[in-house]
Amino acid sequence: MDEEYDVIVLGTGLKECILSGLLSVDGLKVLHMDRNDYYGGESTSLNLNQLWKRFRGDDKPPPQLGASRDYNIDMNPKFIMANGNLVRVLIHTDVTKYLSFKAVDGSYVFNKGKVHKVPSNDMEALKSPLMGLFEKRRARKFFIYVQNYNESIPKTHEGLDLTRVTTKELIAKYGLDDNTVDFIGHALALHRDDRYLSEPALDTVKRMKLYAESLARFQGGSPYIYPLYGLGELPQAFARLSAVYGGTYMLNKPECKVEFDDEGKVVGVTSEGETAKCKKVVCDPSYLPGKVRKVGKVARAIAIMNHPIPHTDDSHSVQIILPQKQLGRKSDMYLFCCSYTHNVAPKGKYIAFVSSEAETDQPAIELKPGIDLLGPVDEIFFDIYDRYEPVNEPTLDNCFISMSYDATTHFESTVEDVLNMYTLITGKVLDLSVDLSAASAAEE
Repeated sequence: MDEEYDVIVLGTGLKECILSGLLSVDGLKVLHMDRNDYYGGESTSLNLNQLWKRFRGDDKPPPQLGASRDYNIDMNPKFIMANGNLVRVLIHTDVTKYLSFKAVDGSYVFNKGKVHKVPSNDMEALKSPLMGLFEKRRARKFFIYVQNYNESIPKTHEGLDLTRVTTKELIAKYGLDDNTVDFIGHALALHRDDRYLSEPALDTVKRMKLYAESLARFQGGSPYIYPLYGLGELPQAFARLSAVYGGTYMLNKPECKVEFDDEGKVVGVTSEGETAKCKKVVCDPSYLPGKVRKVGKVARAIAIMNHPIPHTDDSHSVQIILPQKQLGRKSDMYLFCCSYTHNVAPKGKYIAFVSSEAETDQPAIELKPGIDLLGPVDEIFFDIYDRYEPVNEPTLDNCFISMSYDATTHFESTVEDVLNMYTLITGKVLDLSVDLSAASAAEE
């Protein structure tokens, strides 16, 4: 342990594991430690007994739920956009060889009290019950504009500079009503609030294109993929990658106290009386509580069911987004459902999550609009956790702290944080121009 490392990573949450993998591949000497005796930190996967222990103390799960080991219940469930940046990172590091993915069946949106499939192109827009006849025609024109748009071919811009035109102005040009804007912004472009309307439209158009391209990739009912056996496989895959490149992993290391010099720069980490020296520390907020601030909290419900979510065409895996306006809230609500087809539960069982940025201290009441969509549940658990973000200046203390996981049920914001941290740590932008077909074995 008394060696010197380029970087010490604390916590084996998904963000930390991706970073230790990327830094190891870059040739840095990495030591990765966790105070827990399991991988995954906040983004760990629990079996049934562990879930019961966490939420119900000494109670035991009822036998009709099946074998504990057949459950892999993710504490931070998020689907992966098939052509998104996480897949690019997985291919860039070749970690795909340790993982098997399967397409996610459905992508839905809650609108006017009902659940609808998210239309993602001009043909689906024409068929969607989300819109009336005239609105469908307007939406179709807008979808065709987005499909044809190419940043490097000016004639596809139709005279609009999307780095200056706001999303609101672009949408006004096509005369779309608020209802349509709501599902495009939140369920297709995956914005988490309505700030995007006053921002340049280019970002929204790119997000819509990513959704459509990801959907086309696996010819499934959604743009998402998900690992067999759940997300708990990801941190372990990156741990194996890091080890291949000479990284060292140590679980069950109590304390993990970060040490600083007189100028406040990090010099090492002490655990069990031994200090490992380092130039930089990467960690989740729990390892440096004095350098983060609380920015919010996430409310979530975890349900075990014996049926798919109603009105989702019997999808065995599905995401439903409930835009804030539809609920009169300040933030969106997310439903995530996975089942035995992704090997996260025994045959015939489904795991559903409802999550949102908490606006009260009563998750059971606050999440009711989402829970009501689930139908009958065998068991339900409620949880609230705080969200932190760093307030330190990494150039002064060499500490790089990730943000807590948000309420979204897709990976876009998580990967953004990782890529920003990578650039802060290394001074480089990660090259994500990879051959996406390299993950095609991931389909089944």
